[in-house]
Amino acid sequence: MSVEANIVQSRAQLERTGVSVNDALLDKIVKVLASPNQSRDGSLVSATDPSELDRVRTSFLEKKLGLPADDSNGEAVKEVVGRLAESCQKQWGAVYYLLAERFGKQDV
Repeated sequence: MSVEANIVQSRAQLERTGVSVNDALLDKIVKVLASPNQSRDGSLVSATDPSELDRVRTSFLEKKLGLPADDSNGEAVKEVVGRLAESCQKQWGAVYYLLAERFGKQDV
């Protein structure tokens, strides 16, 4: 999947949840994720896989955003995934965008 297609799909998913999307932030997030997003499957978060949700917590919240290792961060991941519940296929870009927004880390 191209970066542009992933941006379009992530934006649409965010807009369906009522989020006013900051295009520059979404573009930056998706471009950082460009290599794992090359395949269709690689662009999606498996919301039912606990190990994948834990990977979001450790790889994005702790390593990228610099948040402390905390169980409440895992709850935040579940909360964000829940906001995207209407969509069966959750885009990494949309999940990471909502997490950056949730923690006020849009500048990181």
